[in-house]
Amino acid sequence: MRVIIAGVGNVGYHLAKLLCEEGQDIVLIDKAAEKLKQAANQVDAGTIRGNSTSYSVLEEAGVSEADLLIAVTNSEDANIATAIIAKHLGAKRTVARISNTEFLYKKDKLNLKHLGIDDIISPESLAAREIKRLLKEVAITDSFEFQKGLLQLMGVNIDAKSPLKGKTMLDVAKLNPDQTFMTVAILRDNETIIPYGNTHFEENDHAYFIAQPEGVEKLLFLSGKKKEGVKSIMILGGSRVGFHAARLLSARYNVKIIERDAQKCFELADQLPDAMVINGDGRNMELLEEENIQDIDAFIALTGDSETNIITCLVAKKAGVKKTIAMVENMDYIHLSQSIGVDTMINKKLIAANFIFRHIRQGEIHSITSIHGVDAEILEFEVQEDSKITQHQLRNLQFPKSAIIGGVIRDGHGLTTPGDFRFQPKDRVVVLSKKECIKKVEDYFI
Repeated sequence: MRVIIAGVGNVGYHLAKLLCEEGQDIVLIDKAAEKLKQAANQVDAGTIRGNSTSYSVLEEAGVSEADLLIAVTNSEDANIATAIIAKHLGAKRTVARISNTEFLYKKDKLNLKHLGIDDIISPESLAAREIKRLLKEVAITDSFEFQKGLLQLMGVNIDAKSPLKGKTMLDVAKLNPDQTFMTVAILRDNETIIPYGNTHFEENDHAYFIAQPEGVEKLLFLSGKKKEGVKSIMILGGSRVGFHAARLLSARYNVKIIERDAQKCFELADQLPDAMVINGDGRNMELLEEENIQDIDAFIALTGDSETNIITCLVAKKAGVKKTIAMVENMDYIHLSQSIGVDTMINKKLIAANFIFRHIRQGEIHSITSIHGVDAEILEFEVQEDSKITQHQLRNLQFPKSAIIGGVIRDGHGLTTPGDFRFQPKDRVVVLSKKECIKKVEDYFI
């Protein structure tokens, strides 16, 4: 694919790295020569210095031959204009990064596709949706539903008391004879392991499973976790992410949001009638105690300072909060979350980049997600009539060893996939794959 990326900030740069790993034909556009120089030293991409709304700049980038144009500059206006102009100059698909929530909530009425914008993304809104997903269950560190819960991805910590500690995949299969869940990945010391029969769980492993609805409680029981929901949430920081998160969460949970800026507090109070807005410094332990942090189920730190977010989450954890989420700017921090005591760290730009990346994938893909800190993607493919995956039983398919099939959705039912399983057209197949073999996986579904 020929992909043009306008804007070489964190989102654009991360996308360029992902695309470069897959050998895509990339062109980067930015007004800052230094950013282009740094990117060119790290990724194999063409670079053009200039304004992405310029006809001549887009022509130089080969926009008429572009399969995808992604506008992720710091200017919303420039992104919208770039996408519209590129579409009219022949780009097959356009994506624009926006910050105005009206575009997000009114995009059907605005008919943006008619203008030339195929998709819009807001890193802040996507981060808020990610937070909502992570809060579904206290005992689960990561959660993602396929087809409204017919299959569910679950992340669980293996601690010293976990009944799974020391057990192999074969041992777990004996404890789960109905095969209502399947282990798809283990994160150990920042290494992603695709598990097979003799792979065993160790203390401090972070294990990921695909479960049928009836397998969720069984998995929690076998891993020594209690099923606990979230009722009360404290959000630190009235940033755009904080606003979007409070807006999403206050309809279902009791939400308190702490913000230092008094004027911003008044604005938040007007916009968030279902949330309690508190003016104060969330780094102040006395304030947190006054607001009964010990009774809070989840603490989410969303200030603009990564270190503040991490430290306040650790303070909240020490106070007895069951679930903590910290937003960080440095993507390298994400791998540290489990080892330092924060349940999950998120990076809004990484979330946005991964969301855009689904446009690159081949085959009929219905959903794509990544797991924080895990070097793999989870994809949901639809099997076609002539797909290679229909030709043999699973055990005889020679499916890549760096990938694993977690389950199938067929006729409204979630199924696990034993060795004698045969795939059928219209099946929705959930696959976890390391990045180096995604192309091989895609070949099974084209």
